[in-house]
Amino acid sequence: MKLVEATADDLEALADRWYDLAEAMAEHSELNELDVGTTAETAEDGFRSHLDHEDVTDYLVIRDGETIGFVTLREGRHPSRQYSQYLRIVNLAIDDDCRNRGHGAAVLERVKELARERGCDHLKVSCEWQNEGARRFYRDAGFQPKQVDYAQPLE
Repeated sequence: MKLVEATADDLEALADRWYDLAEAMAEHSELNELDVGTTAETAEDGFRSHLDHEDVTDYLVIRDGETIGFVTLREGRHPSRQYSQYLRIVNLAIDDDCRNRGHGAAVLERVKELARERGCDHLKVSCEWQNEGARRFYRDAGFQPKQVDYAQPLE
């Protein structure tokens, strides 16, 4: 398994996989409901904007020459903290037919290597509170709960 930095040629593959991930997240909160009329175009635009940002990088997850998922990483800093330089896993998705085979864990190991190469001292990730599978995955990988995000729709 390897991570290959995505290019403009990969936007459709990224958007398709993001849509599958976003659709799965909709079951965990009404705030994740997709606007079906704009989703595909908006997703590609979002990934296109990542190409111009130094702090955001999308990678395709490649196994035996085939794309089986993607990961989006964002670098950041907390200048006043002892652990100040972080790499955030924004998205991590492995195709349904390739799950539960260690690919997600392998991606995390590669992300740790990338973080160290970039001078980061910790990783961050968020997941839906109701997504027990994701919470278990990250706990099993050694992540510790740190804070809770709250959201409220404004109507």
